[in-house]
Amino acid sequence: MTDLNWYGVRCVFRHRPLGVYEERVTLWTAHSLDEAIGRAETEAREYCDMLEGVEYANFAEAFRIGDVPGEGVEVFSLMRESELPPGEYVQRFFATGAERSG
Repeated sequence: MTDLNWYGVRCVFRHRPLGVYEERVTLWTAHSLDEAIGRAETEAREYCDMLEGVEYANFAEAFRIGDVPGEGVEVFSLMRESELPPGEYVQRFFATGAERSG
């Protein structure tokens, strides 16, 4: 069995009555990426059970954190190839004006 590592796992949810999608990143200690995803998906289903009209989109993406979470430690990273200039890239994938964060 390997040592425990910290993982950030991003799961996607749909809030049906609102027509809103939510992305949540949760932190887990686990022996492997698969274990962290499994634990996050279990929590994702529990999260949906607590909220009416929310469904898990069956999408989980994990990132192994190299250090114990603390000030300035990277908890998630995603790289995507694109020819878009920075402003258009951010507007297309992140800052559409319709985001809600919490």
